Amino acid sequence: MVRKLQIAVSGLGRMGARHALHFLERTPRAELVGAFDPNPAARAWGKQHLEPYGVTIYDSYEAMLAHPGLEAVVVAGSTTEHAPQTIRAIEADKHVLCEKPLSTSVEISRSVLDAANKKPHLKVLCGFSRRFDASYRAAFDQIDSGALGRPTIIRSQTCDKHRDDDYFINYSKHSGGIFVDANVHDIDLTLWFFGQDSIVKSVSAVGVVARTKGLEQYGDVDNGVGVVEFWGGKIAYYFGSRMMAAGQHDETEVIGTHGKLSINGTPAQNLVEIHEPAGVRREIGQTYYDRFEQAFVKESNEFTEAVLDDKKLPFQLSGAVQAVKIGCALQEALRSGKKIEFDQMGDRIMDEKARL
Repeated sequence: MVRKLQIAVSGLGRMGARHALHFLERTPRAELVGAFDPNPAARAWGKQHLEPYGVTIYDSYEAMLAHPGLEAVVVAGSTTEHAPQTIRAIEADKHVLCEKPLSTSVEISRSVLDAANKKPHLKVLCGFSRRFDASYRAAFDQIDSGALGRPTIIRSQTCDKHRDDDYFINYSKHSGGIFVDANVHDIDLTLWFFGQDSIVKSVSAVGVVARTKGLEQYGDVDNGVGVVEFWGGKIAYYFGSRMMAAGQHDETEVIGTHGKLSINGTPAQNLVEIHEPAGVRREIGQTYYDRFEQAFVKESNEFTEAVLDDKKLPFQLSGAVQAVKIGCALQEALRSGKKIEFDQMGDRIMDEKARL
């Protein structure tokens, strides 16, 4: 009999529910045995869609961790719970796949890394989904082969479709802001394409609240632009938006000394073109999941394979801490209107007023 990874999911909201279904239905080498959510409505969804297939639904995270034979946990609930639940799972000797970001705090993110370092036999992965996307992997192979020369400029964006409800306002209460929550994907890509040893030289950001009034109270915006300068002559430009009219548009462009490449420059849901009296159009995905569904499925399968076969994870947890550090610096620059600078060791350079 082929052994399957015994795994449970914490958080049955939109993202957690997707992870649960991926491990239940689309990860052959894994067996979803448990799920937890503090919200009764989310647990009701679990009882309807998961429990009939032998999944135990818990109203306590600790009780879920104590499930007989449990080997791994997916942490996919509120961002504020990512770090504490991941650390608790590590302490319980469980492998962990944690949704991004590890935390909205650099210090707390480091505490996750510290906990993981104490148990090197465990696989602890931060779920940066674009790392598992076929197009982004093909782009990395091109960069890694030297086809573009030395990668010098990255322009990357995460742009969500506009919503008329208060979803983005409520989400901003705990998300850490548009750069920490949304553009952290683009930051992670930068560390992938430029190299995880890249050291930030300066960070600056600007933003506006154009449509989603109410974000101001949380120091957030619905459109933000950030620029990160790295030591060694490399620059990353980020655009984050919550008001795309047509749908989700996540795009990355990498410019090297001898060429450039772009990923998803012209988004499309499929290969269909619709010819109408007003012109020719293509439909695009409406949500982030529309664009990266297959990447999420690959993520669940590769995580399972890494645990069962003791394979090396595709990227290091320390990079997730570095991404949060950059995202937090961008968010601070946005709120303060000041450029933040770092020395060649990556330590922040404080101005004279800040030191007094």
